[in-house]
Amino acid sequence: MTGFIARRLLEAIPLLLAVIGVNFAIIHLAPGDPINALIGDFPAPPEYVEELRARLGLDRPLWEQLLSYVGGVVTGDLGYSFASRRPVLSLIIERAGNTLILTVTALVFASVCGILLGVGAARAPRTWRDNLVTSFSLLGFSVPVFWLGQLLILLFAVHLGMLPAQGMVSVRESYTGWDHVMDVAAHLVLPALALSLRYLVSTARLTRAAMLEAMASDYVLLAQAKGASENRVLYRHALPNSLLPVVTAIGYNFGFVLAGSALVETVFAWPGIGRLLFDAMLTRDTPVILGVFLASATIAVAANLATDLAYGWLDPRIRGRR
Repeated sequence: MTGFIARRLLEAIPLLLAVIGVNFAIIHLAPGDPINALIGDFPAPPEYVEELRARLGLDRPLWEQLLSYVGGVVTGDLGYSFASRRPVLSLIIERAGNTLILTVTALVFASVCGILLGVGAARAPRTWRDNLVTSFSLLGFSVPVFWLGQLLILLFAVHLGMLPAQGMVSVRESYTGWDHVMDVAAHLVLPALALSLRYLVSTARLTRAAMLEAMASDYVLLAQAKGASENRVLYRHALPNSLLPVVTAIGYNFGFVLAGSALVETVFAWPGIGRLLFDAMLTRDTPVILGVFLASATIAVAANLATDLAYGWLDPRIRGRR
């Protein structure tokens, strides 16, 4: 697997360079001027505007700005934020842990519950349980995440008062140790639930379809003919062979979870990378936008690599081909 990992990492380099180039072109060609966003309604003289533009390097040709930015990325320098005047890398690192807590929790919850629901539906096809899972999947896949987040806030925070509405920690209290962990967990429930629903139902539908196909296979029929119990047939024979497409979908969803976290973090005021991206878009903070896009692409590449490794662990035949 070492050679395979090395090849995938080498293949990721031109991919990330292409991401940088495309994002750089799209952001700089978009309408609007970062200088106007920084100055706001202040009636600044033209001399000050040109001086600020030169100080930020925005007076140079676009290709020169791109080469300068790529050179900085190679050395680990993602530039400075126009708005906060801080290194972009430090801003992303500061928020990355919070986003990983949210996204990993949501993805693990969606994967585990989705697989269990899919197996339960495939266990009794064309019954009320199967129809319930299918209907729930269609409904959950159709609900916009930002609207679902607001509904959860209204129900569990406003009306029932069971969970906090926004933030990552309590503002009026300063917890330490285990109490701090429980405080963060309480604030995590609603955003993780809102973020996970769409991927939970898609995983359930895919697991159900893969399980139904596996249950009709010859090796399952042979196991049933030998007198194997229903649980052994399901979890020892059918489920492991059904997980390959599910694992692919889970790894593929990781990039979408990062993208969806921007809306969820905005609704729930979760201090992560998504909220940082949202604020940067409002102020046209180009270095921060580019840095967040690059970080998201890097994490997506790493998730795809982890998916390939999981493939090799689930199916020894794939390890042999590699």
